Amino acid sequence: MLDRLIHRRVLRSWRRAARKAEETGLSVLRQQRNRAFQLRTHLDRLIHVADGRLALPRIGSSAFPRPHGTDWSWRPELWRGPLPVPGLSSVQTKAKLGTEVTLFHDCDFSELTLRQLRNLREEDLAPFGLRMDVFNFDGSFLSLVIDLPKSVCEGLTRSHLIRVDTSIDTEKPLEIFARLNIRHGPNTEQIVRELPLDEKGITVEFDLAYSKLNEKRIDRVWLDLIFEGPDMNQVVIRDLTFCRFPRATI
Repeated sequence: MLDRLIHRRVLRSWRRAARKAEETGLSVLRQQRNRAFQLRTHLDRLIHVADGRLALPRIGSSAFPRPHGTDWSWRPELWRGPLPVPGLSSVQTKAKLGTEVTLFHDCDFSELTLRQLRNLREEDLAPFGLRMDVFNFDGSFLSLVIDLPKSVCEGLTRSHLIRVDTSIDTEKPLEIFARLNIRHGPNTEQIVRELPLDEKGITVEFDLAYSKLNEKRIDRVWLDLIFEGPDMNQVVIRDLTFCRFPRATI
């Protein structure tokens, strides 16, 4: 309350000075101008920093486009908010970044790094992204596993499509495959799609109608992002979102 009162008083003072500037004595006007320059330096700095920060995607945001009829959607924590441990180096297989993302590989000597970064581009919807640097790679496979929450299993049927939207930048061309895994009882259904990296917005859909799901026994869903020939490359996953919606009735 006190700050608001002081602000109003200062604002009235400068408004009055600006209104009377044409008739103010030159010595007083010179003092006012000097004070105004000092004040403007700090105001310009505040406005510049505020514009930059307020233009960034809001931390914790789950805002992203969803198809009509979506009954479940989700953005993993790594792309929503800051992690307690933002990065890993010489990453060993089965190392986790946060609670939902795990890296798997079979390298004898790991030259891999993972780091969460703040998205700064105007087109970014996710507050954070994931950067993976791969130097010498002597293994035969590399994959990121994203564990989906239990809520995706509730009401999941073979009439659903699960859609994955992502934004990925690579230092050089790279093949990336997305494999959806659904565990139902002792069995695991797997559906593989190649990511179309030549497109600006990357979308893949997994149609469960062609699977052999036992709908009553679904207890876990996860996604593998599989990288083919990743050595000497940098991959930045700017966003990763999931949604579920019923397929159109034919």
